[in-house]
Amino acid sequence: MFGHITNLTHKRSLMEAFGFYLYFTILLVGLSTFTGHYLGILGLIDGSTVGGFFDGGSLHTLVGTGWVIMLSGMILNHKGLTNDMLSVVLTVVGIYLAYSVNILLGMVVVSYLTTLGKK
Repeated sequence: MFGHITNLTHKRSLMEAFGFYLYFTILLVGLSTFTGHYLGILGLIDGSTVGGFFDGGSLHTLVGTGWVIMLSGMILNHKGLTNDMLSVVLTVVGIYLAYSVNILLGMVVVSYLTTLGKK
């Protein structure tokens, strides 16, 4: 389930994609919490506007959307799927879902992209 977890060119099964989802979502929660905490300490943002991880419209949503953009872009690039229109549209849908609905839905799309074969 967690084999080849950082290899973005590996074609994953459904269970491996679920492991990818869990690993990178937990990593995202840690990154987002770390970023919000230290930006508040440094005085770059107001500590009361950070919000919780599952609150919408906060710093966590912006960090999570950037995470979805970065991961999906790296997957498309490493697998050579940048010319595949369906993969690009799925990436845009994942970014939209991460920003407007929930970051966890955006990560589902990123996990699905890992199940596609390399071109």
